[in-house]
Amino acid sequence: MRANIHPEYKEVQVTCSCGHSFKTRSTLGKDTLLIEVCSSCHPFYTGKQKLVDTAGRVDKFRQKYGMKK
Repeated sequence: MRANIHPEYKEVQVTCSCGHSFKTRSTLGKDTLLIEVCSSCHPFYTGKQKLVDTAGRVDKFRQKYGMKK
């Protein structure tokens, strides 16, 4: 690798809006990183994901592109 062209890769403290914090490594120029959603509070990872069906769009899609019987 060429010298003096790569950003510094150092440890940063990541803090989520839910209060969960952890350390990771990043090329970010700061020592802390504030995020809104992490794996502790994201609905996909917590199992609380809900499918919002507006005006039956999901059913219309399934009827149109679903498996033919």
